[in-house]
Amino acid sequence: MSALSAGDALAPQEYAVTRADLVRYAGASGDFNPIHWSDRVATSVALPGVIAHGMFTMALAARAVASWTDGAEVLELGCKFTNPVVVPDDDIGVVVRVAGTVKSVEDGRAAIALEVTCDGAKVLGMPKAVVRA
Repeated sequence: MSALSAGDALAPQEYAVTRADLVRYAGASGDFNPIHWSDRVATSVALPGVIAHGMFTMALAARAVASWTDGAEVLELGCKFTNPVVVPDDDIGVVVRVAGTVKSVEDGRAAIALEVTCDGAKVLGMPKAVVRA
């Protein structure tokens, strides 16, 4: 892992999310809630359309952390699910962007504040990671 220093801005990572990704995630996770694949069901419960699984969105944040830290051991990963990632029924999908800033490096641990957005809106609240430094 390249050395992290407090204050480092980490290069934003962008991930396309399509309906096909949601189907694959549903199969891997066992979460077949129809809000993740049916526009009819999603809109019937006042969602703007099919939404990505919250844990899938959080996994994208973890993927960015792994990229920045060359796969360092993750000691903590957390967030609040604040806004949905609406995924259109096309082959393009949407882009989830993950940015990060190293908040501290001490006692062999690096704390990273994350910003996870889609279409300019924050989709995860207070996302953070702590990795072994």
